[in-house]
Amino acid sequence: MDDAAPRLAADMHALGARARAAATAVRNAEATARTAALTAMARALRTAAPEILRANADDVARARENDQAESFIDRLLLNEARVDAIASGIETVAALPDPIGAVTEEWTRPNGLRIQRVRTPIGVIGMIFESRPNVAADAGALALRAGNAIILRGGSDGSASVAAIIAALRGALRSVGLPEDAIQVVPSTDRAAVGMMLAGLDGAIDVIIPRGGKSLVERVQTEARVPVFAHLEGVCHTYIHAAAKPHEAIALAVNAKMRRVSICGATETLLIDRVIAADLLPKIASALRERGCELRGDAEARAIVEMNAATETDWRTEYLAPILSVRVVSGVDEAIAHIAQYGSQHTDCIVTEDQPARDKFLREVDSAIVLHNASTQFADGGEFGFGGEIGIATGRLHARGPVGAEQLTTFKYLVHGTGQTRP
Repeated sequence: MDDAAPRLAADMHALGARARAAATAVRNAEATARTAALTAMARALRTAAPEILRANADDVARARENDQAESFIDRLLLNEARVDAIASGIETVAALPDPIGAVTEEWTRPNGLRIQRVRTPIGVIGMIFESRPNVAADAGALALRAGNAIILRGGSDGSASVAAIIAALRGALRSVGLPEDAIQVVPSTDRAAVGMMLAGLDGAIDVIIPRGGKSLVERVQTEARVPVFAHLEGVCHTYIHAAAKPHEAIALAVNAKMRRVSICGATETLLIDRVIAADLLPKIASALRERGCELRGDAEARAIVEMNAATETDWRTEYLAPILSVRVVSGVDEAIAHIAQYGSQHTDCIVTEDQPARDKFLREVDSAIVLHNASTQFADGGEFGFGGEIGIATGRLHARGPVGAEQLTTFKYLVHGTGQTRP
């Protein structure tokens, strides 16, 4: 028992060293080799689907025995369609242009020096996530497309599913001659392993990406000694402007909240203009209630439609459940002010046919993703054409919004001279 801590430290150090060596090999491989690996990974997932689903059934059964919420079960659950979607996502990543070596800017100085800014891999990505086993495949594929290695640490609830997925991905890497250690899973559920990752594994990890509940993200943001790509919460808004098309507003409100209530892009607060609320809010409320949604409103909303009272806490809450806060506002300025006060700078939408209102909202709402006449559920790397995402970042540096392959690169400058010396 006394040997457990030193043994874990040694194991994690070795895991980091293997990841660093694999990152070098993957970075130096030809783009065609990385593409071949991604294609093989998609094929391997489909072949391994029966084993993955059996492992997932065990995870789901264990979660139900532990009385986990249905929103948690939904994030954990895999079926044939979801496994196929994961494989299709990897194929989309494989079809993306390889970002490594791409020249993003180029110019020539008066002295004749030609300078290029060129994309290069970050190196080793550390990924800490909970409950969503598909994250392991998405993260592994995107990291590889960007020429990185990745170390994954999933929650114990989805451990069997993740192990089955990673076994398929590592086998695919071996099959095309790339190091299987480009994708690794931390072999321990000991929380101390997370602490070691947050410290950077003796310089092996270049960036940490958490994906999970608020407590996990808060811990990572507080304790990490390496850069972090993350968002703390998805308190997302849909604002129905006075110039919205009624049928479109109803459809978007229902989809933004109820398509999947457990994702970070689900709308948690509906804002609606006062001049249309009396006519339109009852129709929206009826459509939402038909889908099983509970409504919590301010005094004006409750005067129009019977619903529970919203508290100050509700405006700040990421429900991840079929619950929606509703507020009546006086116009676009009040909607923007509400989002600025209570939002999490994740994803917010305006529904309107009025161009000045649209432009003002898109310009002034300071969120990573701002939409016009589209469901907030489009806050997803796959829907952006990234083939998937390793997470959504709401910070202001480097990566913001869905983090895909391009966002998992950094850059370096290549300077070409003809013998210039500096006076």
